Amino acid sequence: MLLHRAGYLCSMINLTLPIIVVTSLVSILAFNRTELMARYQFNAYMIKHRSQWYRFITHAFLHADWMHLIVNMLVLYSFGRFVEGNLAYHFGAISPLLYLLMYFVAIIVSSVSSYRKHKEDHWYNAVGASGAVSAVMFSSVVFGPFMKIYLYGILPLPAILWAALYVAYSMYMGQRESDNINHDAHLWGGFFGMFFTLLLSPAIAQDFLSQLAQVFQR
Repeated sequence: MLLHRAGYLCSMINLTLPIIVVTSLVSILAFNRTELMARYQFNAYMIKHRSQWYRFITHAFLHADWMHLIVNMLVLYSFGRFVEGNLAYHFGAISPLLYLLMYFVAIIVSSVSSYRKHKEDHWYNAVGASGAVSAVMFSSVVFGPFMKIYLYGILPLPAILWAALYVAYSMYMGQRESDNINHDAHLWGGFFGMFFTLLLSPAIAQDFLSQLAQVFQR
């Protein structure tokens, strides 16, 4: 019943789309303006030594390329409205504030690990909303742990199982550091989104645990 009510409420609340629009416009503008990318991307060295703390937030509105932007915004669109609807069901008028709080705090929390690792590395840069998007995705797992998610439209698995696989993959790739993707941001953003949602209300945590218990009782 909760999932159906959330779907109905999704039509009443719409913060996800404005976030997508603003992020896309800023990212596209920065694609051809290297000075914008350099000024607002995440650079832990500049944050520490030049006190450019705004980079903790601004980097989430930039993306490396079209694919990076499209994937992040598609994931946000897919899960964001579902999370908004469930927050509205539980918290009514203050739910938009909670959604924004989760999104923007996740941007910061997911960057802390990178800041600690690279605060003396002048050449390390990162962009993307992946930490915040991961928080939204994992928040949706709390509300619907067993809703089916299709990977590339062909492999349906419960959301909670995808989350577990996602965590394992991010930990593995984060240790290897073999690509330019900030897997630590994915990991910590996801953890933050899940725990933020569980701690919002005993009713949410109880419903999540009840859904888990129903599966083991079958």
